[in-house]
Formats: sequence, C-alpha cells, structure tokens
Amino acid sequence: MPEWSSILNEITLYSSDPNQQMAFLEQKRLDYLKKISEKTGRNVITYYSGWLVKPELADIVINDNDKNAFMQAVYKLDKNKGLDLILHTPGGDIAATESIVDYLHSIFKDDIRAIIPQLAMSAGTMIALSCSSIMMGKQSSLGPIDPQYRGISCQEALDEFEKAKQEVKADLSCLGLWQQRISSYTPTFLISCANAIDWSKSLAEQWINNNPKIKDENKSEILKEFEEHSQSKSHSRHLSLEKCKQVGLNIEEMEKDNELQDFILSLHHCYMILFGMSCITKAVENQIGSRYLKLFIENQPK
Repeated sequence: MPEWSSILNEITLYSSDPNQQMAFLEQKRLDYLKKISEKTGRNVITYYSGWLVKPELADIVINDNDKNAFMQAVYKLDKNKGLDLILHTPGGDIAATESIVDYLHSIFKDDIRAIIPQLAMSAGTMIALSCSSIMMGKQSSLGPIDPQYRGISCQEALDEFEKAKQEVKADLSCLGLWQQRISSYTPTFLISCANAIDWSKSLAEQWINNNPKIKDENKSEILKEFEEHSQSKSHSRHLSLEKCKQVGLNIEEMEKDNELQDFILSLHHCYMILFGMSCITKAVENQIGSRYLKLFIENQPK
C-alpha cells in the first residue's frame, strides 16, 4: 500500500507545478476509485470532508448543499450494482443527513455499504447506521449520535437545567448563581435541544430496526451505545471496530481483504494530501470520474 509520504513523494517528483500536481493527484484518486469498484463489482461514492486539516471552516460539515453533490455523483451510475459509500466526516445537520439518506436509499434501496477509512462521526455515524453493513479497519471509528445545538451538547444542556432546578429547590441561595448561568440560554433553546434529541433517536431507531442484517436482540444495545450521552460521556468519543462489533452492528473487517484495504487506505491518503495541498474543503467523487469539489475562498463569509 502506498503510504501517505510515498504518495506525496510521487506527486512532488511528478512536477513542481501546483496545477500539474493537482491533476496528477486527481488521476490517482480516480485510479483507486476504479480499482475499488472493479474489486467489489459495486459503485463507489466518496464523501470526504477536510475538517481534520481545516477545522475552523464552516462548510466542512454535512449540509443541504451536499445533496447536489450526491445527485451529480449518482448520475449515470448503474443503479443495479449497489453502492459502497466511503465516509470521512465530522457530521453536521440532522435535516440534511436525513435527506441524503432518504435520497440514496430511494435509488440503491437497501444495497448500501458504508466504508470508514478513518472517522465518520455524529451525523456521519448516522449515515453509516442507515446502511446494510459497515466496513471498518483497526484504525476506523464511529461516534455517538447525541446531537449538538449551536456547539453545545443537547443532552448536557438539558441535564444542566435539571440540575439547576434540583439545586435551587434544595437550597434557594443557589438561585443567583444559576440565574446567571441559565440567562445565557436563548428563547426556545432547551425545547430545540429536546426536539433534536428526539429527532436523532427516531431516525437511528428507524434505520436500525429496519435493517434485516442486524439481529433483533442486538438492536436495543446498539441504540443505547450510540444514542445515550450517559453511555458515551462525550460527543467526541471514538467507537472502534471491536466496540461496534461487540454491540451487534453488521461490521465487515477491512483487514480480511488486504488488496481492498490497500486501495481504500491509499485513496484515503490521497484525500488527506488533497486537503493539505489545496483550498478544497470537501469532495464527493465516484468511479466513473464525476467529482464535486468544494473550495474555500479566503475572506469569504463562513
């Protein structure tokens, strides 16, 4: 498998011209996408975010504009071949996530496999949970799906408010301290947090319960592991291949096919290099050469 440094050396040796380097890297990605598709006999679409390289940017998360990218990626594919969806994302908007999942399932039905080269967190995990199976390697992680609202854990906000009520009820002298804290909440904030939790849970439950490849006796344990903040303790917690297998997800181990693993991880390195070498923040591509690349323009409003 060409590692990250080997691919980068190939690019720099190929040319010192940035434009030619980008063209070379584009061809490398397409070559690996074709190799993955030829190996599996399936369609391949990548959904990659550059958040690990450019965490400060706004458009690195799942949003409604991504639907256009997926529409372009799906166009001209043989819909009978199923879909391998390669995910690398920190998550994002619940509404956009639901819309993308509904769209992909309307085309590929239940023949969608998620492949996680490294990380698919939050709403990215929700997309993976909607798939019939999930391929992970020893380096791969999913994450809790408890929603965040304006950068705050919804469950933690509700827990904090409940704690405030209990402490003030027990000791009225605590009122001033809690008033200062709670006054930072905007109107309807707590209601929005509760609604986001209910929405996220209902989607996950629908997708897990409708998956015939997951044993019925495992479904409640899966939902508990991914939904409950009291279980995960942190929204950023990484859930490994072994943990995902343990709770009963339909997991395929990447290491069981060394050639396919090499193709997937080499492609992953290509994307990491792409985000590091360019102003591209998001990429959606397929094995027949369709690509959507989101560019960050300096001084553009976030």
